[in-house]
Amino acid sequence: MAINFPLLLVIAVGVCGALALFDLIFLAPRRRAAVANYQATTERSDPSTIEALNKEPLLVEYGKSFFPVLAIVLVLRSFLVEPFQIPSGSMKPTLEVGDFILVNKFAYGIRLPVVDTKIVEISDPLRGDVMVFRYPSEPNINYIKRVVGLPGDVIHYTSEKRLLVNGELVAEQFIAEETGSLGTAALFRERLGEVEHLIRKEMSRFRVEPDREWHVPEGYYFMVGDNRDNSNDSRYWDDPSIPADLRGMVPDRNIVGKAFAVWMSWPDPKFSNLPHFSRVGLIH
Repeated sequence: MAINFPLLLVIAVGVCGALALFDLIFLAPRRRAAVANYQATTERSDPSTIEALNKEPLLVEYGKSFFPVLAIVLVLRSFLVEPFQIPSGSMKPTLEVGDFILVNKFAYGIRLPVVDTKIVEISDPLRGDVMVFRYPSEPNINYIKRVVGLPGDVIHYTSEKRLLVNGELVAEQFIAEETGSLGTAALFRERLGEVEHLIRKEMSRFRVEPDREWHVPEGYYFMVGDNRDNSNDSRYWDDPSIPADLRGMVPDRNIVGKAFAVWMSWPDPKFSNLPHFSRVGLIH
């Protein structure tokens, strides 16, 4: 079961904040009164006694210590930047397994943590953006793909593995070949909107699929991985619990943010190797 870290963080901040507030309103005045009463009844105060009377309960001490740290983490993670690690090769060659990325949380509007309600409109996703979102069928799982279809678009993917947006063939240029999981793979430079990026296709005939077309409803987005034949994306989602015309679509409410940079890579986070920084840079 996926852990809802934002919810846990909000609960932790709330508990620590409540402990700090309870101490401020109720416990701290009692400690001060106890110290004042002791000092009034003795001619020579014992510093160790005063320290003992003024000592905070251990739970309160921990709560007050953790509260500012957790509050800062909550604000940064919820409204500014959140780190993620890439778990699969669905975005190769743009992102590799083990890449640690940074996601801009306010690029597409400011949202409240946990409930994900947008409270401030800033901008909408653009075609070609690399976006993190909550998987429609399992919202506790985060996915990362590239925005291909915007609200109102018609997306067509052919048996020749070519992408059309609103009837126009998306431009691509062959770059090189490499070893693929089913034989030979090819790298292409593709242009989506104002963004140029690399995509990867398996060249095996066994990957031939029929032509398909999708109409993107208002308030939804069509997402595709750069590793075109090894990506679980909008082309393949077919959850029967979702209305047929919305299957494969990512609703605006599921958006997490825009991925903008790789800050570290650690393909195998065990003792067999060390993290490296050779892939550090902006994401295109």
